[in-house]
Amino acid sequence: MAINANWSYPTAIRFGAGRISELAEACKSLGIERPLLVTDAGLAGLPMVQNVLDGCRGEGLGIGMFSDVKSNPIEPNVMAGVDAYKAGGHDGVVAFGGGSGLDVAKAVALMVGQTRPIWDFEDIGDWWTRADADAIPPIVGVPTTAGTGSEVGRASVITNEDTHVKKIIFHPKLMPAIVILDPELTVGLPAGLTAATGMDALAHNLEAYCAPGYHPMAAGIALEGMNLVRKWLPEAVSNGANIEARGHMLVASAMGATAFQRGLGGIHALSHPFGGLYDAHHGTLNAVIMPYILKANREAIEQRIDAAASYLGISGGFDGFMQWVLDLRARIGMPHVLKDIGLDTDRIDEVAQMAVEDPSAGGNPIQFTPAQYAEIARNAVEGVL
Repeated sequence: MAINANWSYPTAIRFGAGRISELAEACKSLGIERPLLVTDAGLAGLPMVQNVLDGCRGEGLGIGMFSDVKSNPIEPNVMAGVDAYKAGGHDGVVAFGGGSGLDVAKAVALMVGQTRPIWDFEDIGDWWTRADADAIPPIVGVPTTAGTGSEVGRASVITNEDTHVKKIIFHPKLMPAIVILDPELTVGLPAGLTAATGMDALAHNLEAYCAPGYHPMAAGIALEGMNLVRKWLPEAVSNGANIEARGHMLVASAMGATAFQRGLGGIHALSHPFGGLYDAHHGTLNAVIMPYILKANREAIEQRIDAAASYLGISGGFDGFMQWVLDLRARIGMPHVLKDIGLDTDRIDEVAQMAVEDPSAGGNPIQFTPAQYAEIARNAVEGVL
């Protein structure tokens, strides 16, 4: 993929193959001399990461690495990262990896200068104003998956170990100041994870598009984000070396996270508690739950989905769009029911209550009751569509 581009929406983005070579310069432009690269354990041992570390050291940066990060991050991961940051005398954070690495990295940047517990900065009202903003160091975001879009977000999703509830930790300064979208970093991602993270990107764009709030800019971004997923996700899954497909999916992911400032919805309201209680992969959960929420929301979103289907070149309006989602999942190997990934109905009532209380639920076009969420969740476990 020969395209290079620099964007400033919603932050400074450097897009193009090979642009990870600019990481040291990006850090220096923000005044970072001793960055802490935060990533997950699966990436930490790969040559790709070692090359990044070596490149930064060759440019004179005193870079260190922290990688004690779970796939569904918990508060101890964040605080261990804070300890590593302080012990290494670091002055900035490189958020490197998939959603978990990016989320922990941003939370570490938040917490290194705070005296209050992390839960005091949950995305509720103006709780973010409790933080000492001047103590938050600069962040550079480098995603290695095309799914969460956390590199262009102002929040981190961290699971409370005591309650198994996923909490959204928010502060405006958690938005990375510079983002590097380099599709070469995603080439080694296995097909299954490419599919799951790609469906996460689709879920973000879809729910943002369907959210009832007035935000035409976000709606437009979400619509084109879905279009990029439609065109390029199957190719990225089947031919992971296709730089063009990988690049377009990175952009679709960032677009989804940019758009969902308009709101998310029932897909995430259910995937968050299922993920917290069963430690299941977020993107896979979104992929499975998606058509069940589409069906439940039909009366409120049919006209919008009809318009989206027309733009995407899908015939048949809402029914055609639904069939496209089902066909896409099957084509890229995503399961149809939650029981296929080890989930059951034992905790449905708990999941449903957590879904109603999840911040994502507020963006759903219909405000479902616990009983309605329980029915949707049970259908997703058992495959009743």
